[in-house]
Amino acid sequence: MYKITQLARQFGLSRSTLLYYDRIGLLSPSGRSDSGYRLYSPSDRERLEAICTYRQAGLTMEDIASLLALKESDSSALLERRLRVLGEEIRALQSKQRLLARMLKIAATGGPQAGVDKAMWVEMLRAAGMDDDAMQRWHTEFERRAPEAHHRFLISLGIEEKEAQSIRAWSAGEEIERDNQAFMPPVSKRLSLI
Repeated sequence: MYKITQLARQFGLSRSTLLYYDRIGLLSPSGRSDSGYRLYSPSDRERLEAICTYRQAGLTMEDIASLLALKESDSSALLERRLRVLGEEIRALQSKQRLLARMLKIAATGGPQAGVDKAMWVEMLRAAGMDDDAMQRWHTEFERRAPEAHHRFLISLGIEEKEAQSIRAWSAGEEIERDNQAFMPPVSKRLSLI
């Protein structure tokens, strides 16, 4: 039998992690000592080993609980689903990685070459899997890190000065002046700015 601290150390976990697993019903000790300490059996250790393996594979606690409750033959569908989701996440990240590499290459050469305009740039961002929120984060981060470079980049896309200033204000979280009225357009409208 293992005490809680002994078992936790074997897997590089904290005592509180095992207490949490007990609280959510994922791993309960098989018994208690005369002093009331939790005691874990070798089968509890095997269960914890499985939990740690599933966690390393990126499964949620709910999925792990489901897997542990299923027969081994029934668990393959859940694992296959996680594998598919992980593959989709990897492809999306690779797409974003390629886009960022192109952006860096473009920035290093002084901006987009002829033929890359606002519409094409937005289309490339969308094709890379960036939604409205991701585009806003991209502009916000660009504005925060290099405001002048952000401005030059916008101008290089053929965007007029006033519109570039509006995009920069939006990126900085400022309200935009329109016809002497301050307003903050919805995200979809702001993204039509770029």
